[in-house]
Amino acid sequence: MGNPKAFLEIHRQEAGYRPVHDRIHDFGEVEQTLNTRERKLQASRCMDCGVPFCHWACPLGNKAPEWNDALYKGEWDLAYRLLSSTNPFPEFTGRICPALCEKACVLNRYNHEPTTNRENEAAITEMAFQEGVILPRKDIVRNGKNVAVIGAGPAGLAAANDLNLMGYHITVFEKNESAGGLLRFGIPNFKLNKAIIDRRIRLLEEEGVEFRYSQTIDLGKLSDLEKDYDAIVIATGTPKARDLNIPGRNLKGVHLALELLSQQNRLLAGMEFPKDERITAKGKDVLVIGGGDTGSDCIGTAHRQGCKSVTQIEIMPRPVEGPDDPQNPWPNWPRTLKTTSSHEEGCSRRWNINTLEFLGESGRLTGVRVQEINWQPNPDGGRPIMVEKGKPEVIKAELVLLAMGFLKPEHPKYAENVFVCGDAFNGASLVVRALASGRQIAAKINNYLKATVNL
Repeated sequence: MGNPKAFLEIHRQEAGYRPVHDRIHDFGEVEQTLNTRERKLQASRCMDCGVPFCHWACPLGNKAPEWNDALYKGEWDLAYRLLSSTNPFPEFTGRICPALCEKACVLNRYNHEPTTNRENEAAITEMAFQEGVILPRKDIVRNGKNVAVIGAGPAGLAAANDLNLMGYHITVFEKNESAGGLLRFGIPNFKLNKAIIDRRIRLLEEEGVEFRYSQTIDLGKLSDLEKDYDAIVIATGTPKARDLNIPGRNLKGVHLALELLSQQNRLLAGMEFPKDERITAKGKDVLVIGGGDTGSDCIGTAHRQGCKSVTQIEIMPRPVEGPDDPQNPWPNWPRTLKTTSSHEEGCSRRWNINTLEFLGESGRLTGVRVQEINWQPNPDGGRPIMVEKGKPEVIKAELVLLAMGFLKPEHPKYAENVFVCGDAFNGASLVVRALASGRQIAAKINNYLKATVNL
């Protein structure tokens, strides 16, 4: 490493967020950036640890020590080439990845000041675009074989990118009007500006990938595609959200989280909706049911729409606070209390809360009856037992957003040239895992076609 003592002399410095009073009035990205000098100093903190657990923890196997060293030395071109050798879309992960690598960093074990890998990753990629390092590949040699990719989310895009560079003609079928999957229709603009996705899609198109939008493919009837394509990739994600079928579910004002998030992103893209179809938190008390990232995204969106208040409830216990998780020690991912930029904007958070009933008047939601619970060990083993604690209470709410995760899809038995990847295969997970799955399936398809058609 260029400066083997930097981790002793330089503290971790995050770019931080725009001030709350400024950012809640728009959907611009909340995260700020460091200047070039400060970014190089942060990269210099990547120590010569010998065993890079960051590489082990990253589903893509990113070689953080190598590109951090290049960044510190100002070799931005080399840094991007090293980064992109494992990560097809670092501009996405550099903004929204939870950075498994940072929790596994040796410095996180040493003093809880890991290298700022995620921010460094974003900085390297933006410099590469700015300096013209990232250009369409013009040297792709076609092999005459066609592959269909169903789904233009992270996994599908990663598979399409790798297979295209291998020489296959790729056609991506997407049910929505634009590519990106949950990157576009689930993650708010204040975390990922959609111009970042558009920039990458243009590059893929210039490299020969064909996109067909508003195309819904029946996965139970792939015979037509099988006639025209040598292999098919199913990367349709986890389209079905977990619902809460309790009394009052049909009241006006109870919505799945993605109904709000996708509509808001489409509004920002210029799409119009009839007034009676608009979902808005303006002037309302909002209740978010579910304590994960999707729930957090709902909180931030509700603030920007002008809500009166936001409460978030979670049926599971409050996670441990602090940097360490005794049940899941370093270098594993700590399941500790997470406070996001959206939480910082104002939110009442409660745990061990079970939802009993949605209450309303004249068909409209007015509140939610909930009850505090405890979890007790199951004497027979397995999932803990939920027991009531205290009396039911009513939380006032005119808008409820259900953010309780997604159901893993079930698939029929496909032909041997049909491959499933990403959340469609594994269930809902991280963008970085979807990218890794897409790359793995691309390699698998390449090996399959080489063996069966003598490429």
